[in-house]
Amino acid sequence: MKDKTGLLTMCMKAGRMVLGMDMAKDACRNGTAFAVFTASDLSEKSLKEIRFHCSRSGTPLYMIRMNMNELGTALGKRSGIIAVTDKGFAAGLAKGLEPDKL
Repeated sequence: MKDKTGLLTMCMKAGRMVLGMDMAKDACRNGTAFAVFTASDLSEKSLKEIRFHCSRSGTPLYMIRMNMNELGTALGKRSGIIAVTDKGFAAGLAKGLEPDKL
């Protein structure tokens, strides 16, 4: 995933992602999230909660190979959960990653 930092940055600048648990849950609920990505060091409680919301909405969930500090450096804001609201960006970021078993 470290080689996809540029894609993450482009997605952020294009306004095609939302950061954080509440925003990601809303995007899943509204059907605007095409994929949700979690940091590798996300807490079990948060992971369980976002899994629940992704499974209810049918949104694919992926764990990326970056921790929250690395994501914060790439995006300019520290976050452990990213919901991508663009189909192309979601497909590009998910390429090579295994979806989480919901």
